[in-house]
Amino acid sequence: MIFSADAEAPDEWECKHCSQTATRVVDGGPVVVDHSDEKIARTHWDMLLERRTRAELEELLEERLTYLRERRGQQKIGA
Repeated sequence: MIFSADAEAPDEWECKHCSQTATRVVDGGPVVVDHSDEKIARTHWDMLLERRTRAELEELLEERLTYLRERRGQQKIGA
């Protein structure tokens, strides 16, 4: 990629053709970028596991499914 002579070239950027990360090359080798300070994105599942055990989650799921099945059974058909 070509950058302006006045601009400071970034160490990494997104390739405009394939959307992968491109790295600047200096003296024939790629620049090593330190990513240690970046936060890793947590999923909803990760956050659930921080608050509850898997056994607790399975119990809550079973309770909720039982509730929904009972409620569905009480609805009148053909209303």
